[in-house]
Amino acid sequence: MPDDGESISVKVVARIADVAAAEWDACAGADNPFLSHAFLKALEDSHCATAKTGWQPQHLLVEDAGGRLIGAAPLYLKSHSYGEYVFDHGWAEAYERAGGRYYPKLQCAVPFTPVPGPRLLVRPPGEPGQPKGDDIRDALASAMAELVRRHNASSVHITFPTEHEWSRLGELGYLQRTGVQFHWHNRGYASFEDFLASLASRKRKAIRKERREALAHGVVIHTLTGEDIKPAHWDAFFRFYIDTSDRKWGSPYLNRAFFDLLGQWLARRVVLIMVEQDGRWVAGALNLRGADTLYGRNWGCLGEFKFLHFETCYYRAIDFAIEHKLARVEAGAQGPHKLQRGYLPVATYSAHWIADPGFRKAVADFLARERRHMERERVAYAEFAPYRQGRAEPPE
Repeated sequence: MPDDGESISVKVVARIADVAAAEWDACAGADNPFLSHAFLKALEDSHCATAKTGWQPQHLLVEDAGGRLIGAAPLYLKSHSYGEYVFDHGWAEAYERAGGRYYPKLQCAVPFTPVPGPRLLVRPPGEPGQPKGDDIRDALASAMAELVRRHNASSVHITFPTEHEWSRLGELGYLQRTGVQFHWHNRGYASFEDFLASLASRKRKAIRKERREALAHGVVIHTLTGEDIKPAHWDAFFRFYIDTSDRKWGSPYLNRAFFDLLGQWLARRVVLIMVEQDGRWVAGALNLRGADTLYGRNWGCLGEFKFLHFETCYYRAIDFAIEHKLARVEAGAQGPHKLQRGYLPVATYSAHWIADPGFRKAVADFLARERRHMERERVAYAEFAPYRQGRAEPPE
């Protein structure tokens, strides 16, 4: 792939294993576990993210003149639009009805993971003469557009990047899209009761009632991390995950081998909340811990237990964040029902490079309208936040 000037070069690798873990992680940083070499390798080594599943790795690496890794991007050649959480099925159908071929496409993302974070990964400055961070990001974005041509793909989609990356990509000609998620923000609460005190009285009473009724089923809830998580816990959680996937989506993205590798390589990052009833595991929620954030990922349950989902996924996550002085809980994609439980609307971002000029214009027109709608929706959600007056906006 062409150099961006004489000082850097960009290349493609077909496996994350072809990159030294320490070098990749030097670019990804330690804040977000989903961008780590270990998490991405667990997806590939378990055969969850491979060419066979429609996620063919095409990771980009930026090296300086001495061959030192200074930038990277998790990138995949895709034959479908599943497991992305930024929906473009309508785009694919429209383009193919017009005689185009939408797949393959390129996806810069963490597979099956709607967690915002950097996508154009840049090593912090260290060596004299290292290119500026935005120059490295520009090289990665340009390389993706070039790969669209080389693969005869329709497009490249960068999903859940940071706002800074999104703005920079817009300057480079990428089409900009926005969405909404619901995140809980820690304002220095000393306890869950301290958090409840910040809510309007009616909402405070409703949450207390939900928590009481969730435990009325005779369940015991365990919060496990690190060496406390045993293979038997993963066996049980995988049953929950498969059962939920069968009922909601029909085809699970993750397999049992993935959870084994996650437990081996990222156990200290895992926060597994497990529910026990009469000596058997009946439900569970998987979270990963970042530097200042708890990320909710998967939930599953065998049976019907009123309010147990809210207790396990939302309230226990808040408990953990307060205890460990984490700044946020990000509870996954979508879910306006999270609003009344203290999770506020925040904007999410994606950026899209489309090769066909006519199709590109049609998508750009659609996105201009959609962005206005999403901002109105986010503002409207915030007006229904459960906090007392003046406490509805997320902290900066």
